[in-house]
Amino acid sequence: MFEERPQPEIEALMKSNPEFRQLYQRHKDLDKKVMDAELGVLPIDDLTLAQMKREKLAAKDRLVRMYDTQPH
Repeated sequence: MFEERPQPEIEALMKSNPEFRQLYQRHKDLDKKVMDAELGVLPIDDLTLAQMKREKLAAKDRLVRMYDTQPH
């Protein structure tokens, strides 16, 4: 996530904004779990997987909004 954005800006935002850092980590954790579930490594039901995907998308949307409102 944020591959197209300057990494120093992301790192600075993570240092200065605890909410952004926590949400970024949560998104990363969900991304790994979703990927593991889709590969069959993490056995979970379809409802739980769908819920995780929705939470991951909501986290990404919030992170993008937080990033876009920061001065660059």
